[in-house]
Amino acid sequence: MLTRGELVEQIVQLLDVRLLDPLDILLEGDDAVAALRRIVRIRAARWADTMRGADEDAAVRAAARLVATLYPGDRAFDPPLDWWRTPLGQTVARQAGHPAAERVSYATAGAMLGISRQGVHDLIKRGRLPRHPDGGVPAVAVRDRLRARDSGSSEGETHDQ
Repeated sequence: MLTRGELVEQIVQLLDVRLLDPLDILLEGDDAVAALRRIVRIRAARWADTMRGADEDAAVRAAARLVATLYPGDRAFDPPLDWWRTPLGQTVARQAGHPAAERVSYATAGAMLGISRQGVHDLIKRGRLPRHPDGGVPAVAVRDRLRARDSGSSEGETHDQ
């Protein structure tokens, strides 16, 4: 399981690259940006704690705010498969499933679970993961499987490969 520090560092790095570096350029190195970097590091730790915490609603809200801020766009959030293997991607998957989709493809479900698309197919065939009626896998089922695996329940103890 990923560490709090890994999640905090990814959040800080993403906010630095996407928000603070451009602001630093626009403000020509103003000291206010250095102060903002310190604030972002403090807040990133809080967001990480919230997203990893027991309050599911707060965790989902924090994840949604971060995703909306870091990945703005006119289309629904659809990150590359590798994103799901990052600390933020794994945290979002565990807390919210896929924040912008009711169902995900086998490839996306596999990336979220850390297994291959064939592994997802096998789980569905064995009745360990449901199929969505419109194809793919319900995003909430992927989230639930990750949570079960984390909690060490009998469902989560099975090997996903």
